[in-house]
Amino acid sequence: MKSVLVCAVQTPYIRGGAEILVEDLRDRLAARGFRVDVVSVPFRAYPPSEIVRQALAWRLLDVTESWGEKVDLVIPTKFPSWLVSHPRKVPWLFHQHREAYDLLGSRFCAFSESEEDRRVVAAIRAMDAAGLGECRARFAISRNVASRLARFNGLEAEALYPPPRHAGRYRSDGYGDYVFYAGRLEPLKRVDLVVAALARCRGLRLKIAGTGPQEKDLREQVARAGLDDRVDFLGFVSDEDLLDLYARCRAAVYAPLNEDYGYVTVEAFLSGRPVVTTADAGGPLEFVTDGETGLVAAPDADALGEALCRLIGLGEARLRDMGEEGRRRVAHIGWDRVLDRLTAGLA
Repeated sequence: MKSVLVCAVQTPYIRGGAEILVEDLRDRLAARGFRVDVVSVPFRAYPPSEIVRQALAWRLLDVTESWGEKVDLVIPTKFPSWLVSHPRKVPWLFHQHREAYDLLGSRFCAFSESEEDRRVVAAIRAMDAAGLGECRARFAISRNVASRLARFNGLEAEALYPPPRHAGRYRSDGYGDYVFYAGRLEPLKRVDLVVAALARCRGLRLKIAGTGPQEKDLREQVARAGLDDRVDFLGFVSDEDLLDLYARCRAAVYAPLNEDYGYVTVEAFLSGRPVVTTADAGGPLEFVTDGETGLVAAPDADALGEALCRLIGLGEARLRDMGEEGRRRVAHIGWDRVLDRLTAGLA
């Protein structure tokens, strides 16, 4: 039996799509007959001066064997797990430390223009170049993540789309009067933009499933806009409730900034729902085409509000056609190809 270690990075008390994906990967590898476990190291990205020290902890780990048994393959996932040393290292990149790359200089970045922070950014990029450059092969969860790696580090990676956890259980139960967002409530997801857009479009509700650091600000924004009767904060929902919310919404709405992948898009399409997103959403645009599988708006409240208003005017037949086209576009996403590629040559 060949042995595999999935290398994960854990922010204590935080559980989101990345953590779920690590668990799914572990379970699918085990079902394939591999001896598999997860190696997780805590990580925090503040203050910026701490990042390099914490990242280098991965370089000190010896995962070539455990209790005298050889580890045949390691699969790093997020920064800085690919700094781990192993002769057969095949990463599946969820994302890099984006504040050192595409978010640098934006309002979403904690790095200043100080000389110290510049050295940290340079160190992160050097660590990525070294840790990822020594890999046997490189894979990423989307073309968007792969293109960032090529753009900033000059390294190629193959896109392997992860299927959502409930694949095979999604369904369609008609079209309600609400759009649906599922995910963490944090600035990069730009749920505040969705709320601002909703204020420009009457006749539509918004249901939000998820929690996060931006929840308090979002609730205050909803109250100021007089939208309390049109926005429902559902918090964490059960699997059955999640499936039901997708099945009954008019569309999913997802407007992140340059998202790595975005389960919302795939889950909505598997539920036969169109997706409303923005032109700078990143990963979702690998599947969403304006007028074909959803609506794509400029990333401002007026344009996104106009898209939501267009959504109201679409009949059920049109919504169904867009959702079904979306379903066709993601029908190929499955675990077999992911596992085949990650473990290629591991006889």
